[in-house]
Amino acid sequence: MKVKVTRNFQITIPAEMREKLEIKEGDYVEVMLDEREGAMIVKPYRRKWTTLKLGRRLTPEEIEEIVREATNEVASSY
Repeated sequence: MKVKVTRNFQITIPAEMREKLEIKEGDYVEVMLDEREGAMIVKPYRRKWTTLKLGRRLTPEEIEEIVREATNEVASSY
């Protein structure tokens, strides 16, 4: 499928592909380059969100674990 690149170097992901990949407005996508094939790969970026209950006191150990998980998640995304 061919799409046009605008003067701002933007492209539109065709509706058929957005539906198959379940990409919605406001979602993030990951863009990678396959240098051997000379191709750009676009994948949905699904992030696991951590939520905490309000009003609950956290122990220092729990805070350290939350920070460690977030740091690992950020580091693995590069």
